[in-house]
Amino acid sequence: MQATKNPIAERISSISVSSTLKVAADAEKLRAEGVDVVDFGAGEPDFPTPDNIKQAAVRALEQNFTKYTPAGGTAELKKAVCERHAQDFGTDYKPSECLITVGGKHAIFNLTQALVNPGDEVVIPVPYWVTYKDVVNYAGGRCVFVDTDENNGFALTAAMIEPHLTDRTKMAIINSPSNPSGALVEREEFEKIFRMTSARGIYLLTDECYCKFLYDSEPYSIASVEGAKETVLVAGSLSKTYAMTGWRIGFGLVPAAIVGAMTKLQSHSTSNPTSISQKAAVEALRGPQESVGTMLAEYRRRRDFVVERLRAIPGVTCQEPRGAFYAYPNVGVVLGKNGIGSMQQLAERLLTEVHLAVVPGEAFGTDRHVRISYATSMKELDRGLERLHGFIVKNS
Repeated sequence: MQATKNPIAERISSISVSSTLKVAADAEKLRAEGVDVVDFGAGEPDFPTPDNIKQAAVRALEQNFTKYTPAGGTAELKKAVCERHAQDFGTDYKPSECLITVGGKHAIFNLTQALVNPGDEVVIPVPYWVTYKDVVNYAGGRCVFVDTDENNGFALTAAMIEPHLTDRTKMAIINSPSNPSGALVEREEFEKIFRMTSARGIYLLTDECYCKFLYDSEPYSIASVEGAKETVLVAGSLSKTYAMTGWRIGFGLVPAAIVGAMTKLQSHSTSNPTSISQKAAVEALRGPQESVGTMLAEYRRRRDFVVERLRAIPGVTCQEPRGAFYAYPNVGVVLGKNGIGSMQQLAERLLTEVHLAVVPGEAFGTDRHVRISYATSMKELDRGLERLHGFIVKNS
């Protein structure tokens, strides 16, 4: 029988394998072989899910809450999301303007697929989270990248974005604080961006995945600005805030018509998020919030340690992250040395030679950086940074 020509659909060729997940898989493969790997690639809290949240899941099981729910999530959880967002940020979303998704990434995917037509332009600041580019490409959109200045802490301004707006611009994506750089968009600047995009009828997608992990500012949502609900699209997640990465619960807060479009897509892809996880999420949102502050205090301690150690490596520079739990050092000092021609090659050499997992900067749109997650213990940070220091000194 003759083989089918080009069996893989063309739209799949428009996206790449997630670099962060690939790093995790490569590190796990080495671990399975007995190698002592220090993993700075994982973008997830090393804290356990709080007990009250886990107990809510146990109760859901005991009460046999194990059936289908509405595709867009339970009414109870939608209400809890709206209440928590209102309490934290002063917004006034209704459950009809909320969709529960299978993680924050799913909310961004559904939003992009529901809104972006082939040829539409989407503005994305650099460095960017790996998935933004691929979900826009998958929708047939065109990514318009906006470079930020490393020497200014990767800060994003409205003035940087404005020259990139055209009649084809459908959406701009802002992640503050940023994965991978930890950069923060100042409130005043965020409002300028909102006023600029809303005046042109451009959607502003605010990815609030790390919104509770700020080191020198109070948590803030651009969705709280008067008139924001018409064009601001909120993508949120419980994964980082409550150490619930594996539970896979995210949400979107968007106009009701867009909720309808996203729900239609979700009904034919994942259907509902896991029923048990939804019950746990209600408890996370309505229960005690002290665990968030506990994690933030520890991340601050780790951040200070990591930045100091990175800056002590000859030739390495590192901007201080203002939020999230990543450092994004410039390690370009090794480029062109001992066969290292890219950050991808550096990451591969670090993993194979000193058993340290990092994510190369090419995944985030830059070519002189690696991303280091400090969502791991101080012991592992010390061991991994020692390995990084030794490798760079040897190869620069």
